[in-house]
Order: sequence, then C-alpha cells, then structure tokens
Amino acid sequence: MSTGNMKKEKSFRSAAGGESFDQASVDEVMKKYDRESNTRLWQGWQKWVVYSIMAAFSVLVIYVTLFASWLDLIRYPSFMGGVLLIGYLIFPAKKGLQRVNHIPWYDWILMLVGTAAFFYVVVNAKDLTVRLGTSRVTTLEIALAVAGILATLELCRRSVGIPILCVAGVFVIYALFYYAGDRGLGIGRAVRNVSISLFYKVQGGGILGTPVQVCSKFIVVFIVFGAFLERTGISQFFIDLANSLVGRFSGGPAKVAVISSALCGMVSGSSVGNTVTTGSVTIPMMKKTGYKGEFAGAVEAAASTGGQIMPPIMGAAAFLMAEYVGVPYSSIIVCAILPAVLYFTGIFIAVHLEAKKLGLKGIERDRLPIFKRLLRRVYLLLPLVVLVYLVSSGSNTMAFAAAIAILFAVIVANTHRDPVLSVIGIAALLCYLFLGLTGFLRLSMLLVSIACAVVCMFRRDTVMTPPVLFDALANGAKSSVTVAVACGVAGIIGGCITITGLASRIITAIVTLSGGSVLIALFFTMLCCIVLGMGVPTTANYCIMASTCAPILIQLGVPILAAHFFVFYFGIVADITPPVALAAYAGSAIAKAPPMKTAFNASKLAIGAFVVPYIFALNPAMLLIDTTPWQVALVVVSSIIGIFGVAAALNGFLFRRMNIVSRIIIAAGGLMMMDPRPVTDAAGAVLLLGVLALNYYGARRNNTAEKA
Repeated sequence: MSTGNMKKEKSFRSAAGGESFDQASVDEVMKKYDRESNTRLWQGWQKWVVYSIMAAFSVLVIYVTLFASWLDLIRYPSFMGGVLLIGYLIFPAKKGLQRVNHIPWYDWILMLVGTAAFFYVVVNAKDLTVRLGTSRVTTLEIALAVAGILATLELCRRSVGIPILCVAGVFVIYALFYYAGDRGLGIGRAVRNVSISLFYKVQGGGILGTPVQVCSKFIVVFIVFGAFLERTGISQFFIDLANSLVGRFSGGPAKVAVISSALCGMVSGSSVGNTVTTGSVTIPMMKKTGYKGEFAGAVEAAASTGGQIMPPIMGAAAFLMAEYVGVPYSSIIVCAILPAVLYFTGIFIAVHLEAKKLGLKGIERDRLPIFKRLLRRVYLLLPLVVLVYLVSSGSNTMAFAAAIAILFAVIVANTHRDPVLSVIGIAALLCYLFLGLTGFLRLSMLLVSIACAVVCMFRRDTVMTPPVLFDALANGAKSSVTVAVACGVAGIIGGCITITGLASRIITAIVTLSGGSVLIALFFTMLCCIVLGMGVPTTANYCIMASTCAPILIQLGVPILAAHFFVFYFGIVADITPPVALAAYAGSAIAKAPPMKTAFNASKLAIGAFVVPYIFALNPAMLLIDTTPWQVALVVVSSIIGIFGVAAALNGFLFRRMNIVSRIIIAAGGLMMMDPRPVTDAAGAVLLLGVLALNYYGARRNNTAEKA
C-alpha cells in the first residue's frame, strides 16, 4: 500500500472507530476487477531493470512533449513501440501466471515482434512517408503491420479487457469484408489495404491516429502528474476534509464517501481503482453505521465513477476535450460544473434520504478531524490550482502546465518537513510564472525552484525521496500502457469507420430506427457508448467516444460540445451499468453484497448521469452555453430542485415512505424542472410542492397520532 493510502486508511479508521477492509482483500479485489493490478512479479535486480525502463519511458515522453519536434512517423510509432515493450514486461497472458522474474517464450516473441514493427516505422519514417502516398509497400511491411496490430490487440486484451477487443474485432472484420466483397479486391488485397490504413497512416484513423496522438502529447504527462500528486498526500487531505464537513450528520460515512470519492476520483482516472482504494475503508464504515451492503457498495461505486466527470480535471478528459472540440479549456470546465453538481447532489440526497429512512446517525464529533487544522494543509491544493490556471489562461501548452505542476507537487510534498526551503521553491516558481521576467533572471527562478525540489528530496524524513520520485515515474508509465493501448484500439475502430464510410451508414441506421426522433436517436447512441465504454479507463474512454459516437450526434444536429459531453458521460457510466459494471462489482466484493443488486443500486444513485445528458443535448442551456446570468441562476436552482425530486422518487422516502403514485408524480415533477424552460419549470414546481406538502403534513399527523 502506498504512503497516501496508508494515511487514508489510518484517517478513516480514526473517524470510524474501527477496522477497515484488510489490504490482502483489497489486492484480491483489485486483481479481480482492475486488470492493471494483474501484473508480473519482479524482484531483485530484474525489478530495477524493468522499473528503470518504465521510468525512462516517462522521462522520454515528457521530454518529447516539451522540447522535441520529431516527425509524426517517428514520434507516434516510437511511443507505441515503448508502450508494447513495457506492456509485455508487466502484463502476463492471463490471471495467475505470476512466477517471479519470469516471462514465457511466447511473450518474448510477441514483445519483440510487436516492438520491432513499430520501430521499423521509426527507422524508415522518411522513406515510408514518400512511399505511402504511392501505395508502394512491400510484403515484409504488410507482415509487420499485421504483427503490430495483433500485438497491440493482444496487449489490450491483457491490460484493458475483452469487451473493447470484441468491438474492434467486429469493425476490422467488417473492413476486410468491405474491401474483399463490396470493393471486389479479394482477401489478399483487402488485408493489404486495411493493414496500411490501420498501421502506417497518422491521418484518418488507425493505431497512430488521433487517440494515440492525444495520448502521447497529453495523457501520459497528466498520468505522471497524478502519480506525483498522490504522493503529496492530497487524497488524505480530501478525505479528512469530507469527514470534517459532513461526517457528523445523519448517515455521515456515506456522505463522506460521496465527497471524498468525488474529489479523489477526478484525478485518479480509474473508476474501479478509486472504488477499491477509497471503498476499502468507506464501505465498512457505511455498513457499520447501518447501511445495507449493496447500498454501501453502490454509493462508493457511483461516487467514484462520478469523480471522472468532476471539473476541473475530469480524469484528464477535460484537457482532451478542449483539444478535440477546439474550445478553450476554461469553457470546458464551466460547461461541466452544473452537470457534475447535479450528479453528486442526486447521490448526496439519496444517501441522506436513505439515512433518514433507516434512522441512522453520524460519526461522533471527537472522532472527526478539526477543520481549522486542515486549513494548515491547504497548500496541498497548489499544484492543482496552478495546473488549472495555466491551462485555462491559454498562455501555455497543456504539457508545459502539467510539467510545472509536477515540479510544484515535488516541492509541496515536503512543505511540512522543510517549510522554509519549500516556500523559497514555491516563491521562485511563482516569480518564474507570473512576474513577467525574461532572459537570465527568469531562467534563474526556474533553476532555483528545481534546486529546492532536489534538496527537499534528500532531506531527512522527507516524503518525495528519490526512490519515491523513481516509483512515481515508473507507475506513471505503467498506468500509461493501459490508456495507450486502449487509445490504439480506439484508433483502429475509428480507422475502420473512416475507410469504409461506415459512419454515414450508422447515422442512417440510427435515424431509421429512431423514426426521425432525436430523443430515440440519443437513446441508441447512449447504448453504443455504454457498450464501447465497458471497462475502459477514463481518458481512453473519452478518446473512443469522441472518435466513434460524437460524430453521429453532431450529424444529427446536436451542438458539438453537447455531443462530446453526452458521449463522455455515457461512456463513463458503463462502469456502474449492468451487465459489465466493474466499479459496482468491485464495490460489491468489498461490501460482500450481491453484485447485480449493487450495480442496480449504483445506477439508481447515478440517475443524474442518465437524465442530465439528454437535457443538455436537447437544450444546451444546462451547459451554460449562450445564456445570461439570470438564465444561469434559473437553470441552477430549477435543476437542483429537479434532481431532488427524482432522487426522492427513486428512494421512496420523503418525511415518510411514499406510495407508488406519489413517487411517479414527484419523479415527473423533477424531470420537468430539469428541462430548462419556464413552462416545464412551473409545472414541475407545482407537482413537487404538492407531493412535498402531502408527505410533510402526513408525516406530522402520523407523529402526532403516535405520541397520542
């Protein structure tokens, strides 16, 4: 367990007054539901060799992103070659193959052939750039392309899972039949054309297409930043803050889980990982308070999954969306605020109503962190604040902003150990960024901050030691493998759609099935997103949705930003939507509850994620697009009241247990108020107030009768 997680566990044990889920069980759950945890066992000098390769990969990617100007056919194949090399070093063919310091012969072959295929492109980049335009590709190059594609798909199976592989396989088979049958080229030429398009080309889709390009430029740097940020202890700060704010209220542990998972999840990039690490302590707390196991597991899964849509980071998807859509990052996070607020408001209301229904209490005040003391650690937020400011200001590239934020994280991690040196380093960095210095003076400020970071790492009892720095770089590379191969497979899917013209056929099919109704077309697109998003990490998930599903909605007339938010939301909720609800199943394993019941409970709690995207797709006012301050205020108030109505209807409790008629009426009223139009707001308010008054006075009469 990492230092941050051990502190997190200690903090929660203190708040709960009991023991949490043991670490051995946590590891078992992670290996079952999180494929990134099913890795080879390396020890001794072999471990240091493997970890050195991974750390060197992270450093190289950061260097290339910040300073190099390589050709596309050098940069992206070298990136994927490194991904395959690391991927086959750490991921075995299946669970249970974990002999210490052992790689079977067939994995050596897959690793060497797959890596060689990509580095062949690197070595012959200039020649291939010329020959690809004339289709003069040799038989050897076709064989290498096939080998590279198959090696990527196999690594995706190991690190991500089978669902996305099945989808990619269907599209590849369709592309082969398209060329062999519809175009009449025969199977040999079909394989040739598909291989060239999917392996060698950097435009129009394929392994080296937009998803991998975005991954190599931005995602890896942000993943490394997340690894460094975790070492600062920010997760413990978020958890203690949630305990301090809401731990004492009715059903406090569930509310703590909602807030802490929202804050921790936005930078984790993994719904399953956040569910297991945070849920290992929050779920036992909730069960001890009195929540049922399936409800406790569902709360953690829904909140952890929702962390991926939480601005300003959104699991790094916010930065990618700005790149894909071509709008400022600041616009993305502004648009994301209200939907995220509605999502977590719905979960928070649901756990509160459940606590009231069961008569649950909170955590004793003397067991909770003191808020004033937490303010002394608010400096831990500085790397996050600086990152968001630099990106939203538009004056620096996202990669530069992430690199500076990493430097801030290294310095900030040691503030409580050596405050003087840390303050000097932070002040130097702030001068470098914001005082408008030039030339030698500006460079001096940067060198001073780097020197402070280096000295801090060698202080006694420091947090960010050189081994921790090394470990953060290595783990950043490890996490990047899963995202990169998923992006590569997303590129294969997008490439097959492009070269076959399948996009127009899909749009035609959806329009035909929907009978011209945009609402029904949105429903079918939602199903596609949930299928494509099953078990895929957040950043890769968004790349897949942006490449495959978003163009469908844009063609149907949905505004581009609303279309991207729609597909992103439904790709994310695949983690809690049956039948492949990995985050919910991980929560159920910790709660020792039925998996399917937990998944359905999580889907009910996350109702905002299923309703809100339809509303902003039909009326982008909810994304605060082209609105006035008055309209914004009206949308915020009416939407929050609306989500309250929907959450109460699903829970079935409002001052007292509601009958089915009251639940239907209040659900209808809530949905009407979430539609940002004055007429529906007025009608929804009437229905909500009616049910609210009926249940309030009914509960008072019952209490009076019981006292009498």
